[in-house]
Amino acid sequence: MKNLLEKISASKFNRFLFPVTGILAIIWFLIRVIPKPSRASYPCMRVAYPIASTFVLYLLGLAASAFALERMKKYWKTRYWTAAGFFVIALVTGFLSFQADQPPVFANSSYLDTANAPIGVARGIFPGRVVWDRNPDATNENCGNRTFGDAYYLPKNTNMTVVDGMVRSSLLSLTGTSTVRTAWDTLFVYFNTKKGKGATGYRTGEKIFIKTNGIGSTVVDSSNHAITDLTSYIESRTSPQPVLALLRGLINDYGVPQENISVGDPQRDVQNEYWDLWHTEFPNVKYICNKGGQGRTLAIKGTHPSVFFSDKGKVLRSGSWSDMSVGSPVYQDTLYKVIEDADYMIYVGALKVHERAGMTVIGKLNFGSHIRQNAMHLHMGLVNPDGFTPGGNKNSRFGYGQYRVLVDLLGHNKLGGNTVLFVADGLWGGRGANLEPVKFKMAPFNNDWPSSIFMSQDPIALESVCYDILKAEFTSDKHAETYPQMVGVDDHLHQAADSSNWPAGIRYDPENDGTPIGSLGVHEHWNNATAMEYSRNLKTGNGIELLKLTPVASAVKETALPEQYVLEQNYPNPFNPSTMVGYRVPVSGHITLKVYDAAGRAVAVLVEGERAAGRYTVTWDASDMASGAYFCRLTTEGFTQTRKMLLIR
Repeated sequence: MKNLLEKISASKFNRFLFPVTGILAIIWFLIRVIPKPSRASYPCMRVAYPIASTFVLYLLGLAASAFALERMKKYWKTRYWTAAGFFVIALVTGFLSFQADQPPVFANSSYLDTANAPIGVARGIFPGRVVWDRNPDATNENCGNRTFGDAYYLPKNTNMTVVDGMVRSSLLSLTGTSTVRTAWDTLFVYFNTKKGKGATGYRTGEKIFIKTNGIGSTVVDSSNHAITDLTSYIESRTSPQPVLALLRGLINDYGVPQENISVGDPQRDVQNEYWDLWHTEFPNVKYICNKGGQGRTLAIKGTHPSVFFSDKGKVLRSGSWSDMSVGSPVYQDTLYKVIEDADYMIYVGALKVHERAGMTVIGKLNFGSHIRQNAMHLHMGLVNPDGFTPGGNKNSRFGYGQYRVLVDLLGHNKLGGNTVLFVADGLWGGRGANLEPVKFKMAPFNNDWPSSIFMSQDPIALESVCYDILKAEFTSDKHAETYPQMVGVDDHLHQAADSSNWPAGIRYDPENDGTPIGSLGVHEHWNNATAMEYSRNLKTGNGIELLKLTPVASAVKETALPEQYVLEQNYPNPFNPSTMVGYRVPVSGHITLKVYDAAGRAVAVLVEGERAAGRYTVTWDASDMASGAYFCRLTTEGFTQTRKMLLIR
């Protein structure tokens, strides 16, 4: 009730603020643009124009409505049908005018950064590498996601076999290894070495927590829907399938005991459809739930603050949903025990835009890590704390060089600093904080679900790639949700990458131990939305390397399972020094995939063993090979196919 009253009060204030903002926007636009029309392209004009035009439509609607009401009165006693017609006109124009004070769409903004100008220090076995696997077969193109029983995350809408292959291939490509077991061991050894624990892999007894985005998840009786509210039921969150694929690799391939792994979002629940998929296969994993019960593990609250915000009470406030700037200063947070006790974190965020932060991928996933009822107190550390309001964004913090709470969270030694792997679930792609997934219109998605998995050891590189994609997709000509166009959405990436971008008076030290954070990774923008290349792809700098496991420019939609054996052409080709080889298996069976040199000698065994029906990709690292032609051969009972590959150094 309190929140409702606050929203009503804010609505009254914003309806007063709206005409004031509209008038000022018109005056500013006229003063600047009439003397010099070229100024219409300036960033400030791209912000003022939508507000001004919305206000003009609002005035026109009111005027038309008033005129129609006057005409209706004139004809009411003599010409009934004419009067009725004017009444309808008044009703429609009046409705449209009051809708005009809804939040304007953010104008498509240009990057303030130069393309391919990396900042920060790249992280990872292959520094700055972000692996992107896109496979349209992973998602059901005809998924409606509009009724109970048709949610995007259900088995009928998400192909587990394909997703499993995508996650496994991504792990191999991220680490440059040939088996999932070796991939996981390589990740743990790298992480432990960097943490000063020695070149050791996972050790028995160590605890792993897989942190997901569980927004909207609710557990109810099995006789009811998993979520009683349809809006929450179809809300975009981390899908269960990528998490299950990670569990299979950790447990089945690498041998981590189930009981040492926890999964979930401590502030949320594990709804039935997720529970059924996970628990059926791995019953001894701890599935963290805010309420506990029904076989779930209760999320236990920590008892001592461990996150200390670097603004020192200057920015963050306890806030209200209508005004984040009110309330008491916020200085610290306490984490859940599952996070405090974890030896390793794995993040699996959802790829989505957000009206307050601009986007939600990895950084904002930490908003569900503390023990408070909600994350209202953290919103003043975002670019648009109050979200959309009818009268404008009174607490907006657009621009660069301001305190960003995401830097504290990404840099904390029990959150981003304790993470061995960062994953962005882009199978579906959300259009808002509490909204359902939406199909992406830009190439290579071409009005289909994004059907993607992103993976990296560098959280800043991963968020940078996801930001570039979201910013290119959520433009005013494609969607109403243009939140990534807000100026400063990537300010936290600037600051997390390089301390020279920190605001005056801010020293990021989230443990409050006197040691400020160092570079958390590398940030840059791609060259353009067509080539999607970063400095390491172009060999022009030490920034991001975006490794695409499939030719993502392809718009071909294929069937869920292959109808015949196929050895795909490797990608890229020519290549240096690594390339991806895709192959398709229609039925379970023994598969051999080998690479031969021009003399017919086998120089690499990429696959040797049983494979279930599905599509697979594998990386061949030819670092030790000489330039020249090589031949990849897929062999199974009654089938052989060979592809020529060209290594150029």
